[in-house]
Amino acid sequence: MAKDLERDLGLLSVMAISIGAMVGSGIFILPALAVKDAGAGMVLAFAIAGVLVVPAALSKAEMATAMPEAGGTYIYIERSMGPLLGSVAGVGTWFALAFKGALALVGGVPYLLLVLDLPPVFGLRPTTWFALALALVLVGVNLLGAKQTGRLQVAIVAVMLAAMAWFAVGGVPASEFASADALLAEGASGIFAATGLVFVSFAGVTKIASVAEEVEDPDRVIPLGMLGSLTFTTLLYVLVVAVVVGVLPLESIAAETTADAGTPIADAAEVALGPTGVAAVVGAAVLALVSTANAGVLSASRYPFAMSRDGLVPASLGEISDRFDTPATAISLTGAVMLVLIAFVPILEIAKLASAFQILVFAIINVAVIAFRESDAADYDPSFESPLYPYVQVFGFLAGLALLTQMGTVAILGAVVIVGGSVAWYGLYVRPRVDRQSAVRSAARRTAGERVVERTREALAGRTGMTVLVALPEDADERAERALLRVADAVVGPDGTVVVAQFDEVPDQQPLRYAIGHQSPADVEFERRTDELAEAFEATVEYGEIVSHDPKRAVVNAAADIGVDLLLIDHQQGFGGYRLFSDPGDWIERNAPCDTVGVALDPGADPDRVTLVATQGPYDPLKVRIGNALAVTNDAELRLVYSLAADTADEQRDALRAYHEELVSLSDVPTISQFVDPGEIESALASPSGSELVLLSREKGLLTGTSDAGDRTRIAVEQGEHGLIELYPARERASLISRLRERAAF
Repeated sequence: MAKDLERDLGLLSVMAISIGAMVGSGIFILPALAVKDAGAGMVLAFAIAGVLVVPAALSKAEMATAMPEAGGTYIYIERSMGPLLGSVAGVGTWFALAFKGALALVGGVPYLLLVLDLPPVFGLRPTTWFALALALVLVGVNLLGAKQTGRLQVAIVAVMLAAMAWFAVGGVPASEFASADALLAEGASGIFAATGLVFVSFAGVTKIASVAEEVEDPDRVIPLGMLGSLTFTTLLYVLVVAVVVGVLPLESIAAETTADAGTPIADAAEVALGPTGVAAVVGAAVLALVSTANAGVLSASRYPFAMSRDGLVPASLGEISDRFDTPATAISLTGAVMLVLIAFVPILEIAKLASAFQILVFAIINVAVIAFRESDAADYDPSFESPLYPYVQVFGFLAGLALLTQMGTVAILGAVVIVGGSVAWYGLYVRPRVDRQSAVRSAARRTAGERVVERTREALAGRTGMTVLVALPEDADERAERALLRVADAVVGPDGTVVVAQFDEVPDQQPLRYAIGHQSPADVEFERRTDELAEAFEATVEYGEIVSHDPKRAVVNAAADIGVDLLLIDHQQGFGGYRLFSDPGDWIERNAPCDTVGVALDPGADPDRVTLVATQGPYDPLKVRIGNALAVTNDAELRLVYSLAADTADEQRDALRAYHEELVSLSDVPTISQFVDPGEIESALASPSGSELVLLSREKGLLTGTSDAGDRTRIAVEQGEHGLIELYPARERASLISRLRERAAF
């Protein structure tokens, strides 16, 4: 029998894990940095930051109950939004944890120097070289194995919390709490900037997710544990900072330089509690330094390790050392980043970078929940659902973006560089190797397919009273007119009307009124011929001549004046006009007020097969209707040919097969579907059995255009002497959002 993890972690255990992950070196360091932005208002900044973490906490609590075995933030985002954002989230979280570890070392060492007298070494300040030395020690400890340090973590947190609680409670009598005016002295902008800076102090609230599969009654305990620990930690932070502000002048709290955060908690303890309080605070700060920095190395190194298992980074980052039984490469890389930060980046910028990346990841967490919910994924079944969905998530996402704007140039530039680098890495390394589909894309594909099928079903049902204009030049022959009438009659059916108009061109120097009352032999022949042809069709056929100086403009105007639903023209027969840049037929298609169907080649005899080709996106519903109607009229087979690259993901290929099956079920004639590599379009159309009529469509507007496969199709049709009908829609058939969904699906 396989072993299962026992669900034995109760509410108190879960809260202890979360509080232990949050309460670290940040509270000892950040007040000296945040006071520069907000003054006494940094008390409010810590409170606001705690509130802004709530959406991400609720979102991650929901995902933890749906995927308790998954663990990390990176996994949730990768599964919901795909490898691209998974890469961004994985790299972002890795850097955030590395920055947090470096922040703990650079900011915590000054507390240690209160009891140690260390000289400069090689020109490096004591805080710098000692932080570098500690970083190397911690990297070495993690390389050798972290089991022992993990067991000490609970004891460290307990001692640290006891010291902080004594400082917070014992310092109240000596404090003169700031007035409302003092809290708001720096204004909302200063408080908001400080909120972004101290945000990283709450990053550990979602740590519970990593042990979700061990939590009893997870749908109740996980959210209560996150919210309870967040409330406790926020109150503790606010009280500690309020005591600091209450016993020290603001100017003495602020760090002297951007390279040193000072020791504000120890300074406040000396005033409020005396030497014993200082000793307790220094001891807690040192414990926090070791705890947070070690957790930074340990946790950060696991992200490239996890990403390597999913193929997002080279497998070497996931290799376990035979000697130490640890992910040595990932740990070494994380340590190297921390060493660079400690040596070259001021502590203020490290703090901002740490918070910026944490804010970014928490913002994406909120989007991930929306992605899972809207995808309606079969395997996403959380036992706890975030309340006030999606308003909480939208608020959390927008608040995160707003906080990012307050982080300063270095932090924003760092975020842009890391995100841009992650995207580039995805394009160059991940995409050729990983074909997993996100829940969002799966949902978009499914929804888009359903909507396209429904539009196709409506198009096949048809509209009664449809009117089609068949536009003919003055020199049109019976072959061209018959071909267009056959298409028009098949489309409109017995309830529709076909208007056949011959457009006579009159030279510019001749007034139109002289030509209106005169019928040429060609006009007489046109009316006689049309009258005879009309008898062979079910639709009502009306006909007449239109005289103009510019036939192509007259065609467009006539289509608008009559109010037709569809315009048919023959590409082999021109409408005159001055051809400077394009064919008049192309000009008509671009400017027609309705959908245009152009017959580029003579369909000739009754086709044995009608082929619909899709080279990008789904089949246009009107094209399916025309193809189906022509196949019914000619008792022909219908073939669906779809251009699909060989490296298309299996999930997308399966969705497209399902889409084709739906179309086959809707058609009124025997129908086959065929997937063809874009480079093999010519061979697929090269040797038809009997006569073949091919239908293409050329879209216009955003996200559309002529594809290489479309060009290959036209070449193949011309070389194979097939009949060709091209549909040129007059307008987009769907909104931008729908077209984006269709592009994701097809």
